[in-house]
Amino acid sequence: MKTSPFDIKDIASRFCLPGEYAGWGAIRNGHINDTYTVRVKCVDGTEKPFLIQRINTNVFKDPDALMENIIGITDHIRRFIAQNGGDAERETLRVYPTTDKKSYYRDGDGNCWRCYNFIADSYSCNSIENPRVFYNAAKAFGRFQHMLADYPIESLHETIPDFHNTVKRYEALERAISEDSAGRAGSVAREIDFARSRSGEAGRLLDLLAKGELSLCVTHNDTKLNNVLFDRATDQGICVVDLDTVMPGLSLYDFGDAIRFGANTAVEGERDLEKVSVDMELFEAYTKGYTESAGAAVSECEANNLAFASKLMTYECGIRFLTDYLNGDVYFNISQPDDNLARCRTQFALISDMEAKMDKMEKIASDVYRGIGK
Repeated sequence: MKTSPFDIKDIASRFCLPGEYAGWGAIRNGHINDTYTVRVKCVDGTEKPFLIQRINTNVFKDPDALMENIIGITDHIRRFIAQNGGDAERETLRVYPTTDKKSYYRDGDGNCWRCYNFIADSYSCNSIENPRVFYNAAKAFGRFQHMLADYPIESLHETIPDFHNTVKRYEALERAISEDSAGRAGSVAREIDFARSRSGEAGRLLDLLAKGELSLCVTHNDTKLNNVLFDRATDQGICVVDLDTVMPGLSLYDFGDAIRFGANTAVEGERDLEKVSVDMELFEAYTKGYTESAGAAVSECEANNLAFASKLMTYECGIRFLTDYLNGDVYFNISQPDDNLARCRTQFALISDMEAKMDKMEKIASDVYRGIGK
């Protein structure tokens, strides 16, 4: 018999769902929030599934701001889809209100719950079997940018301040080196030197923003492959999910992080650094899918920095792992004492490979943006 630490039936009853409760199941592939499927029996006798999710308020400390962001974004996307003849029930999330017309339900223990539509006949991926999968994911994230190009950015809350402020991430690394709270700085001198030698590039995109050459836009901030739902019949990316980290930012952050994660030939904490490289076929596939779908949402300045952003986001992630290792592994989960160090070394190895291939990456981005080789 299925068990849960929560009364899922009671929680489901707090939302405006079109039928009687008929059962639940657990989805266990998330790392932040607790997610369940709930079935309700409609008046015509059919059953319809929904998603019930407990918001991790240790990470997202202001659920009101969080949900205001998500509702604003999804309502905007829904209108865009409707105006362009799409299927809003499959192509974006819908937040179902509580019975007292709120965006989430807070139970007696202080847990915050929300309810979404369940997108049937879809699947997600955790690995790339062929470049077409990455291309389709890129198209989904590019379309996400396109649909939100005219969103009033001033209305968005910054749910995690300075999330992709690489300058401040580097400052945090220097504090960790200075404090050396875990007594590890002496053993990672090579990694510290690597990070310091590239620190001058940390503010490049922020400088372009300050000059007005880049603009703030809606950013997803977690552009991993598994945050796209693919249609089972067509394999097209139909819906971008996991909108908790949607904030004002630079679209280059989203692009660069997708390449860092998806175009790496090795897993994030690979110990054998000979396996680490940027797959140029995957880089080109993603660049094509993203720019084709985003269209005018990609400016010339952004196009000129797609390759660099891939390196910058890899650098930022690497120094975050190194910072946590120096601080005694207080942020990222680990299973081995050197997990964060291994993750840092993987990112730094990927940077080295990107630097060796940067001219080629920049040419691919330039050619794609100008319509050559599509």
